[in-house]
Order: sequence, then C-alpha cells, then structure tokens
Amino acid sequence: MFQKQLKSAFLVFLLLTVITGIIYPSVITAIAQIFFHHPANGSIVLKDGKPIGSSLIGQPFEDPKYFWGRLSATSPVAFNASASSGSNLGPLNAALRQSVEVRIKLLKNADPENKSLIPVDLVTASASGLDPHISIAAALYQVPRVARLRGISQEKVAEIVRENTQGRFSGVFGEPVVNVLQLNMALDKYKR
Repeated sequence: MFQKQLKSAFLVFLLLTVITGIIYPSVITAIAQIFFHHPANGSIVLKDGKPIGSSLIGQPFEDPKYFWGRLSATSPVAFNASASSGSNLGPLNAALRQSVEVRIKLLKNADPENKSLIPVDLVTASASGLDPHISIAAALYQVPRVARLRGISQEKVAEIVRENTQGRFSGVFGEPVVNVLQLNMALDKYKR
C-alpha cells in the first residue's frame, strides 16, 4: 500500500512539475511576447540603436541641464532594479530628514533664483525606490533651471514637458506624470 501511495505521489509530482514548471510559464511567456512585447522585454529605451535605460526604471541624472527624477531608495547602487524597495523611513526618522535636507540644498544650489516650493517627490523616494516618473509640479519646478542652462525659453521647455506628460493610468487612476528619461531625451532632440 505504501508503494502505491508513493507511486501516486510521484506521478502527481511529475504532472504538476510539467504543468507549473513547463506548460504554464511557456504559455504566459508566449502571451507576453505576442501582446506585450515591449514591456515583457524590459521597456528598453534606445538611443542611436544602443540601450540607454528602461522607461520603467528611474535613471540617475545629476547634470543640472537635465530634469532630475525622484531619489532612489536602492542600495548600494542607486536605481538598482535587483534591489527594489522603499527606504521604510518614517516621517520622524532623522535619516529621512537628513536626506531630504541634502536634496533641498542640491536643488537650491542648482537654481538659487527659484523661490517656488519644492514638490515633495523631488526630495523623497518612491515605494519601489525606482520610480521613473515625477509629478507635473516637479517637472515645472525644474523648468527655469533647465531652460537657463540649455539656452532655451522657459515656454519651450514647458511645452516639451506637456508633450511628454502621461495621463492617468487607464484614464482614472493616479495623477498625470512625466517620465524623466523620455523627457530628457526629448530635450536632447530639440534643436533651436
């Protein structure tokens, strides 16, 4: 009787291994490749035929002539997709306060004439630590600096921001956002 149960258990194990280990992943991969090819392959962004990033993962932009994205909460390297996580720092945490103060100082040093309130998403990380988007307010806050350093009118830079704004998810969820990598690529393409 024990051998019969062992044989049945082994056959069920093999059957489930084939179904969940081979058939199911193959079907899901095929569906993803047919219907969602770009996202299923990492949403890679190409420039001159070479990959420069992903539209789904934030990129570190430090040059003041570019728009800056949200802070990354990943470590030891910023925007490390294999280490996606939030900082888990609460509003009373001294480390969060210190990182916010450092970012505020960087933003003010990069554009000392800008007296506008700094949008919160420019001084905090997202829950994943990899968010490639900023709010429209965060993009508009940076327009004067980017325009001045590129020698482009603020109106033209604001227009490029509007052209690269993505609406609400499914037209309902969330707020309109701007993908920082795509926005910076659009700025690089702009010819005066």
